Amino acid sequence: MASGGAVRGQRASAAVDLQIGQHRIRLSNPDKVLYPRAGFTKRQVVDYYVAVAPHLLPHLKDRPVTLKRYPDGTAGPFFYEKDAPTFTPEWVTTFPVPRRGGGPDIHYIVINDVATLAWCATLANLEVHPFLHRVPRLHTPTAVVFDLDPGEGTNILTCGEVALLLRQALAGVGLQAFLKVSGSKGLQLHVPLNTPVTYAQTGHFALVTAQALERAHPQLIVTDMAKVRRTGKVFIDWSQNSDYKTTVSVYSLRAKRDQPFVSLPVRWDELEGAAKNADRLYFDVDTALRRLADVGDLFRPVLRLKQRLPQVSRAGHGRPRNLAKTPQRAPVVPRTSRQGGRRRVIVQKHAASRRAG
Repeated sequence: MASGGAVRGQRASAAVDLQIGQHRIRLSNPDKVLYPRAGFTKRQVVDYYVAVAPHLLPHLKDRPVTLKRYPDGTAGPFFYEKDAPTFTPEWVTTFPVPRRGGGPDIHYIVINDVATLAWCATLANLEVHPFLHRVPRLHTPTAVVFDLDPGEGTNILTCGEVALLLRQALAGVGLQAFLKVSGSKGLQLHVPLNTPVTYAQTGHFALVTAQALERAHPQLIVTDMAKVRRTGKVFIDWSQNSDYKTTVSVYSLRAKRDQPFVSLPVRWDELEGAAKNADRLYFDVDTALRRLADVGDLFRPVLRLKQRLPQVSRAGHGRPRNLAKTPQRAPVVPRTSRQGGRRRVIVQKHAASRRAG
């Protein structure tokens, strides 16, 4: 794997010092192109995160994050980094998290200020992946998340059909959900709780909810993680509701393509209005920043809205009351894991898969 040097065929540019608040941050190779198709550079990545910080930081506050670094851009290999690098500045906040298997704690970075966000970006960290909990309450998620992943033969519009069904099912048990595009292939629904709850409760609720929808719409929805069963269907990933899982943050860049799309909130009427035009559900950096200037943070209610999960049976195929009575298909006009360590997980672009490090 190449390290911090220039991409082959591309000259290294002189490092620059950035003054952000009280901190001076060294940015090496600012002109290195990290998104080849768009010619989007490392300096532009840093500038984006500084610009979006007023909207992004409230959603990262006190949450440990996993970094997803692309030293040679989206065309090269990447790695997840959980433990703060040994060269992390002293002023960067970290929080120790015990390993499931014992051994030294993992010191996760906590991004509570613009300087930390910018410093992470100087590491070619394109994506920000926070946990659903805040420190020090490591076992108290603040939301339930449903990650909708399109199988072969489907796309983000098919995910939109499932999102509308899921929204109506959740409303049937008194829960409000907020939608964002992942910036990649699918959609994500966040159900804010901000009330005392455990991962055991949120994980079970997510599974039971997804299974109820799968039974009602077996030709459209699948909850089995085996990819061979996802063809022509949308996978509702309920497993994100675990204390060892992270989900890409709202307003994070994505690195799934060679241009900088953003994981951005959308209104439900916008999803319905997308009709057959999937392009309307992808937002590049400039569009995302203009949109934020116009409409503000559509995900702000996720930070404060208090909701409680309904009672869910744990026997057999128990389901929340009313979830079985899901609406007709709407047109669109738990496993365990060990916490990772300082070791990096290198992933080639053509075979992206996430493993514990």
